[in-house]
Amino acid sequence: MKNVNLNALRVFYVAASHGNLQRAAEELNLSRGAVSQRIKQLEIELGVVLLVRGARGVSLTPQGERCHAAMEGALAILDTAFVSIGGGSDRVTLHLGSSTATKWLMPRMDAFAAKFPHVALTTQVHEQVLARSLGRNEIAIWPGEAHDTNSAHGSRRLADISLIAVCSPDFLRPDWPMGLETLLTLPLLQDAHRRWEKLIHETGYGDMHKLLNFDRSALALDAAISGHGVAIAPTYMVENDLRSNKLVEIWVDPDPSNDGLYISWAKDHLGQTRIKRIVDWIASEFE
Repeated sequence: MKNVNLNALRVFYVAASHGNLQRAAEELNLSRGAVSQRIKQLEIELGVVLLVRGARGVSLTPQGERCHAAMEGALAILDTAFVSIGGGSDRVTLHLGSSTATKWLMPRMDAFAAKFPHVALTTQVHEQVLARSLGRNEIAIWPGEAHDTNSAHGSRRLADISLIAVCSPDFLRPDWPMGLETLLTLPLLQDAHRRWEKLIHETGYGDMHKLLNFDRSALALDAAISGHGVAIAPTYMVENDLRSNKLVEIWVDPDPSNDGLYISWAKDHLGQTRIKRIVDWIASEFE
């Protein structure tokens, strides 16, 4: 095994992840020259070129892609190990998307505290599924087309992803219910999933200029509550606002989706009855 400088490997990994030496320098609190020098030294030690410098940033060579993938896998293993080593028996970490946390979890926090009074719940929101395996006292909730394929995880389907269009009860709109052609002429509030755009492209209805874009579903739904237009979202994400009459349903997507919402946990820690009870409670909230 080559005697490689681990600090230089870390610098390379950050630079490759950003695709930019300056952003890597800012994250690492180094000068851009120092970042470039350490990567160059790593390339000399390995005897290969890892990065190609360009006017708009850096790109990975085939050898660089292999090195970056190896680093990503190694860091994922370390993350999982550190979580398992450091996790206290009364602390549970729930990984989920930010809008699922805001719109589904937050209204249930009192119920969770009442059901599990001795559990210290920590939430971590992510834009993508975790690259690493779950460790001790960790649970993840994430949408997808199939069960979690990580062999180290247990997984179960919580709900189908069914889409509905919602707006404020006070929002001025044509007579309810309405067809898709009419719906797409209204002011539309769109999140990063771009569902309104897809419907407009598929049907030829609507006007792209009437789209107001948000990077999160929760923000689009809050805009709908404030009366700014019509949002589209999975039913599980709006059920609390529908019950409290902050939103009303005006259209249901008739096309079935293969997507579902799944929950995962580490198989190695099924002996922890608390984790199993929490998974069962979360699943019951979707029934």
